[in-house]
Amino acid sequence: MADTGMLLALAALLFTIGLVGILVRRNLLVMLMFLELMLNGVLLSLAIFTAHAGSAAGAVLIFLAFVVAAAEVAIAVPLVVLLARRRRSLDPGAYMDLRG
Repeated sequence: MADTGMLLALAALLFTIGLVGILVRRNLLVMLMFLELMLNGVLLSLAIFTAHAGSAAGAVLIFLAFVVAAAEVAIAVPLVVLLARRRRSLDPGAYMDLRG
């Protein structure tokens, strides 16, 4: 098994790339992809800590998190596509009037 520190560094790198991508990019689909990258970084660190503790409950939690992430993508991508068709833009600034 790979060194735990290296895997945690990879998880932190994934999260950091996702965070920088969300802050820098101005495209809703790309921002959604970077959000998923951040989630994968968090889930990788959770998997590392679960493997270190030897708990099966953490593996179940990771599986459930992946299921919820898949459902979130299945709902979010069509919503973004629908919004893009209506406004003809993927810039988040074009949707400021949708705030509650």
